[in-house]
Formats: sequence, structure tokens, C-alpha cells
Amino acid sequence: MNIIELLLQELKNESSTTRKMLQRVPDGKFDWKPHEKSMTMGRLATHLAEVSGWIPMVLDTDEINFSENDFKPKVVGSNAELLEFFEEELQKGEAALSKATEADLQRNWTMRSGDEISSSSSKYEVMRMIFGQMIHHRAQLGYDLRLLDVPIPGSYGPSADEH
Repeated sequence: MNIIELLLQELKNESSTTRKMLQRVPDGKFDWKPHEKSMTMGRLATHLAEVSGWIPMVLDTDEINFSENDFKPKVVGSNAELLEFFEEELQKGEAALSKATEADLQRNWTMRSGDEISSSSSKYEVMRMIFGQMIHHRAQLGYDLRLLDVPIPGSYGPSADEH
């Protein structure tokens, strides 16, 4: 397998687990949050759903400058809308990654806010960061769901709820 095929397989695996977690987000709890500094469950779940949609942006640009970006988070009102959004973003990510070359992944990509650079690394490393973000936010969501006594699906094996 080449690196693109390996990344596509990893995206498929992580997305399958993410889908199972997103399916558990209960309607009626989108405004709930465990702490005043936390995102609401709806915002966290939507953020998790959008992560794979970052792939084309990274592959098609050399940087993101948050001081010039007018990002407006997607707002969903139900689990069905959340899952539809996740599938749309995943399709965009898979399509872009499928068309990428290993040479594309060697190019540099920078994240900045004005003159302040947060990170600058190869697009390959950014792809791995995207997967890391998916895993990180999925764990946050799992913790929040646990606090609401929602059974948690397994990630890399069965969860305590599946024994």
C-alpha cells in the first residue's frame, strides 16, 4: 500500500468509529454541556462531524489564516442532521484524499492568525493531525455522553457497555 491508500484506510476506520459515536448523540441534548468552559454537546458533535471536511482545504491550500477567515460553525438541530452533515464532510475528505499524490503530502501547510504561526508542517503531518483531532473530540464526546448515561460504543474493541 502507498501512503495515500494507508491514509484512506485510516480515515475509513476512524470514521466508522466516529459514526457510531455520533449516532448516540441524543436529540434534545444539543444545548447541554458538562462545564461552563465546555462546548455544548451539539457544537462538539458538529465539530467532530466536520473534521474530515478539513482534508480538501489542507490539500488545496498552503495555509489557513484565522484572522482572515470568517468561519461560521454549522448548526444542526437533530441527530439526523448531524449524521447527514458528517457523511457529507466525510465524502469531501475521501474524495480529496483519493485524488492526492504523495508529492502533495510533502508540501508544507501553515496554520496562523495574522503574523502568529501556530504550526507549519507537511501536509502528511496535517492529515495525521486531522485524524488525531477526530480521535480527541470523539473521546470528549464519549465522556459527555457517559455523563448523560448514554451507552458508549467501542472504539478499538468493546466498551464497558458492550460486555
